[in-house]
Amino acid sequence: MQTGTHFDREHCVRAVQSKDARFDGWFFTAVLTTRIYCRPSCPVVPPKPQNMTFYPSAAACQQAGFRACKRCRPDTSPGSPEWNLRADLVARAMRLIADGVVDREGVPGLAARLGYSTRQVERQLLAELGAGPLALARAQRAQTARLLIETTALPMAEIAFAAGFSSIRTFNDTVREVFALSPSELRARVPRRDSAANTPGTLALRLPFRAPLNPDNLFGHLAATAVPGVEEWRDGAYRRTLRLPYGHGIVALAPRPDHIACRLTLSDLRDLTVAISRCRRMLDLDADPVAVDDRLRTDPVLAPLVNRAPGRRVPRTVDEAEFVVRAVLGQQVSTAAARTHAARLVTVHGKPLDDPEGGLTHLFPSPDALAAVDPETLAMPRTRRTTFSTLVRQLADGTLYLGVESDWAEARARLLDLPGFGPWTVDVIAMRALGDPDAFLPTDLGIRRAAQELDLPGTPAALTARAETWRPWRAYAVQYLWATDSHPINFLPV
Repeated sequence: MQTGTHFDREHCVRAVQSKDARFDGWFFTAVLTTRIYCRPSCPVVPPKPQNMTFYPSAAACQQAGFRACKRCRPDTSPGSPEWNLRADLVARAMRLIADGVVDREGVPGLAARLGYSTRQVERQLLAELGAGPLALARAQRAQTARLLIETTALPMAEIAFAAGFSSIRTFNDTVREVFALSPSELRARVPRRDSAANTPGTLALRLPFRAPLNPDNLFGHLAATAVPGVEEWRDGAYRRTLRLPYGHGIVALAPRPDHIACRLTLSDLRDLTVAISRCRRMLDLDADPVAVDDRLRTDPVLAPLVNRAPGRRVPRTVDEAEFVVRAVLGQQVSTAAARTHAARLVTVHGKPLDDPEGGLTHLFPSPDALAAVDPETLAMPRTRRTTFSTLVRQLADGTLYLGVESDWAEARARLLDLPGFGPWTVDVIAMRALGDPDAFLPTDLGIRRAAQELDLPGTPAALTARAETWRPWRAYAVQYLWATDSHPINFLPV
């Protein structure tokens, strides 16, 4: 058995035979007779069990000489929930690879960010995923190339370099090897393209997820807390600006029954992979809602809430530093007041950009720009000004770094050392910026109201003790508890 510790061969065979889409992205089925690999939910007749072998990643399948199935397109599966659940070296490395670090900084850069040697990182990835960082990045480049081939009219040479390939020849060889089709043959299979894709720099994509997905609190939260100029809700879609490694972007994300419709406008197409990864992370699209909800249903108080609206996600962020700053601006004030504070900073210190559709005007200010802000100009209590200025100074000089590779325990400790940072602020950041699925907010006003309404323990200590049975999904329990209130964050905007 070549998959991770959560599955054995018998479980994998049963998932393939039942075409269970819940396991798409958890593992991949390679067929020995045809030399293709598929997602578990592939619609074709399942192969005989003796002809199946299983791999934990598409990259491992490709390294073993298998090519992607043309029917189920396994390269477009949701990502493994493992990388959002765990905070160990492999999970942190996978989040960085998805964020394009290997393409930009190479394997040495990946290892340096993780604080390990190159050999240690390669050894652990190979042991658990059957592929090293270069192979994993190569598989990601192939997927990006396919997206660009199928959704744009760009020349193949431009696609090759936008996807991260070092040469046209490598691009052609990789596409043929992975998809058993040349780039031009892949493009010919697409009957026609969305008109949005014909706008220079704009792509129309479908972001997959594991069902069910309840969009109410997810998009409701993002829309209700949207900072004017940076975010907005328009025509059934959440729109926001993105600061990216090579430039900037604007994304529009709209919930659909079986996918998230994504429209991306990028100043540099090399940012495509990173932009998609960050949008998926913000919307928590790689979660395993069945596992989450099954655990929370074991509590008789939470079970009715889950059954009423299953599939809630944790609304996260595309920029960890931005979220931490906004968390400080939102301390002990209303949602509207926090938006006002943030909007003032954006207007004065954010980087202006052009939005073809109007409405969005700026990128959220960078830590460097915010470090230059005179605290006396901030309309907040003096103690919070100190908190703000200390935070942005440490973000700007690198004393405090928060990213997809952050060790959750270490980041919590560093945040708690900052003036004005208590358990509530740190846990909100852990939940929504760091991605800890077990972050919990026992002192939050909305949680206390829900606890009172549901006859749960009223003190933080007693409620935390009761929540032990919700582990490791307490951040999702928070979403269900918040949803008992009539606050706008809990409702899909009309």
